[in-house]
Amino acid sequence: MTEELKASLYKLMAMVDGLYAIVITDREGVLMLKVATEQAPELAMRPNFLCAFGLMTEQAGKIGLSQNTSVVSMYEHYQVVQLNKQPLLVSMIARSDANTGDILNLENELSDVLIEVSKVINMS
Repeated sequence: MTEELKASLYKLMAMVDGLYAIVITDREGVLMLKVATEQAPELAMRPNFLCAFGLMTEQAGKIGLSQNTSVVSMYEHYQVVQLNKQPLLVSMIARSDANTGDILNLENELSDVLIEVSKVINMS
């Protein structure tokens, strides 16, 4: 089943020019599923980087801003688009000039994969 989910993620990655990685983690940054090209920056796929979004979302909710649904972080050479899909977090890492709107539009396409990953989490 994992290979099928990875194949689905690779297909989604191919839909956006410049998308280097899709990483699905839990709120603590524990890796659930990852697909990446050679161009994906290793540091951006580390759990301590990936879990920062989950912590920030939680803190924003505590001060009355409600929970974020997504965050786009732009860097010199990369951009990171993160989606809050409770209980999962989806991080998509791309070139800085990749179409951010196209990356955000993958949210709907990811729903089937996220349902399957959530089932696995609920079983364990």
